[in-house]
Amino acid sequence: MKAYLSGLSHITVEGDDALNWLQNLVTADVENQLANTALGAALLTPQGKILFDFIVLKDLDEKLILECRAEIAAALVQRLALYKLRAKVIISESEAVSIAVNDQTGTWRDTRFGVPVWRSVIDQQPDARMDYDRLRIQHGVAESGPDYALGDAFPHDVNLDQIGGVGFRKGCYVGQEVVSRMQHRGTARRRMVIAQGAAILPASGTPILLGDREIGTLGTVVDDIALAIVRLDKVAEAERPITAGGIALRFSLPQSATFNLKPASDND
Repeated sequence: MKAYLSGLSHITVEGDDALNWLQNLVTADVENQLANTALGAALLTPQGKILFDFIVLKDLDEKLILECRAEIAAALVQRLALYKLRAKVIISESEAVSIAVNDQTGTWRDTRFGVPVWRSVIDQQPDARMDYDRLRIQHGVAESGPDYALGDAFPHDVNLDQIGGVGFRKGCYVGQEVVSRMQHRGTARRRMVIAQGAAILPASGTPILLGDREIGTLGTVVDDIALAIVRLDKVAEAERPITAGGIALRFSLPQSATFNLKPASDND
């Protein structure tokens, strides 16, 4: 598998306090992140919603780079600067970058997947991401934009807790109290699942309907499969077909999922 991704930016976070500062700010456990790896993470609102999502890239010298969509990079830099205060941290945004993703070798191993996936910066290439999107669908790896809107989802909604993007054993970070409460009480009702269509599926953002009631939304779509955020309780109780754009759907879970297609209260 090889794919080329364009429209991305790298934000470098460096300085004497960089690692500890980022550890106390974002969802992921970056202090225990291995070198030459890529780790999914997010910066949350105090209410626990995802304000920005990104991938933390750590080099051998523990240099930290945040990879995100180019269109949100400037806003992310601005938000990070608000938390800088007197910390010895330098935040700088690079120009837009292109990334090669493959299953052979590269600079950073992408730990969000249950299989070997590597990321590397390359010279500018035409965007060619279908295989990458298909891989994300198969492993339940969501990204803002096609899969959910920033400011509208908790980490559990988009499976960030399932792919190593939330450090439940680390100290406090912005929004941590809400996320920890959802984890310990098992109150997550919405989840990112894999939707299989009976035919080619409509575009990302199409409502998922149980009868005429909306219970979710399609995310990234490749042919007849897609990521989808759905209400687990409504899927479990469904006695009628669930559809998107008139296409019947059935659902499955990523192999690494620790939840099932039942309401949280039925998982005990």
